[in-house]
Amino acid sequence: MGLSVVIEKIVILLEMIKFSHTVFAFPFALMGVVLASLASATTPTIMQIIWICLAMIGARSAAMALNRILDARIDAENPRTAERHIPAGKVAPIEAWLFVIVSAGVLLFAAWMLNPLCFFLAPIVLALFVLYAYCKRFTLLAHVVLGVCLAGAPVGAWIALRGDVQWPVVALGLAVLFWVAGFDIFYALQDIAFDRDHGLHSIPARLGVERSLLLVKLFHVIMALLLLSLLAVEGLGIIYLLGVSVVCGLLVYEHQLVKVNDLSKLDAAFFNMNGYISVTIFVFTLADALI
Repeated sequence: MGLSVVIEKIVILLEMIKFSHTVFAFPFALMGVVLASLASATTPTIMQIIWICLAMIGARSAAMALNRILDARIDAENPRTAERHIPAGKVAPIEAWLFVIVSAGVLLFAAWMLNPLCFFLAPIVLALFVLYAYCKRFTLLAHVVLGVCLAGAPVGAWIALRGDVQWPVVALGLAVLFWVAGFDIFYALQDIAFDRDHGLHSIPARLGVERSLLLVKLFHVIMALLLLSLLAVEGLGIIYLLGVSVVCGLLVYEHQLVKVNDLSKLDAAFFNMNGYISVTIFVFTLADALI
């Protein structure tokens, strides 16, 4: 197999897991690094940051590939997802499984290089990924489980540097949980009819569009309040508050894009706005900590 073929296959695998969407959780992992540094009054080493980044990349890659494998049959039956890589034949199941194994290995090795607690918790993280992949088959709380999975990004980064868990990162983790659960409910609005017809569980399939949108609003208000609670962290002040204000503005705009009788802008609300939100809060947090 030539180098060009290998590179092409890697690109296809990264497309399969939508690697660019790592931007959703990655800034929050780095925000966890900033909060841990403020709490410890120390600066992380370059190697610590590298291992945290590798653990984050490995975890998300394993989770997405595993989800694609376990959902392949469902994806093939759904017109919206029938062209995803595994049902469309672009990626063989064995290739996807190898990708999961390598990605999980990266997570475990990076966790081992950080500290024993990280290594001990890494298999639990992998178990949560499996749970999420099956959730839609038996519970409408899949959105919340996904939120728990992504909340592990900042919490894991904090643990990597401090070896404990304290309120600032708990608040940040909960903020990520409610933010992710909210925008995942948005995303699930596309599949209400399919989920109901195939016995799959989701909040939109149970509550309908209008009540689901109200619940997302509640989740995102909770997220904003949790982010505001981090003002109690020494080292965060007016710049961080400005960042939270910008995030709140982005959330308001996101909700204006999705209407009960018009879901045509769901992609913009899901992909664009949430990428802006995660990057914005990290940049303002880092700026406040440095200045």
